[in-house]
Amino acid sequence: MGDLRFETVRPDGDNATRADWQYVHNLIIPTGPLSAEEVRARAHRNRLNVTYHGDTLVGCSTVRPPTGDQATATVIVRVLPEHRRQGFGGQMYDKALTAAYEVGARVVETVVLASNEEGLRFAERHGYVEVDRYVLDGDTIPFIDLRLAVSGVGTMQV
Repeated sequence: MGDLRFETVRPDGDNATRADWQYVHNLIIPTGPLSAEEVRARAHRNRLNVTYHGDTLVGCSTVRPPTGDQATATVIVRVLPEHRRQGFGGQMYDKALTAAYEVGARVVETVVLASNEEGLRFAERHGYVEVDRYVLDGDTIPFIDLRLAVSGVGTMQV
């Protein structure tokens, strides 16, 4: 499988890295494409990473910092279809989950577009359980919020 390279998307950093993050997001979430400016704004609020295997784009991730009384963080990993089932998603997930705990998360959630069946299976295999399902205005495909179960696979001790 080889080593992965993780590049942080900085709001005012490399445009190519931001463009790669945007490309992966928009391919995996076609119902909610983001503009370059929206990606820049997200990079101010969240930890965005792009993952490469050598020079090949594999996917991207988002860690939304903890909020609320429960210190709930959101971890989202997106792997391009041609790179799934090769162990890349697991490595990306481990890195993102560690980052969430490093910034104070006590509860971890994720969100998956319902049409992304592989993403849902990945989340469930890693111990996430569905807590909510909703459709955004103008959309027809629901998003599914999932929470990492306390005894779930991959749960880290904090």
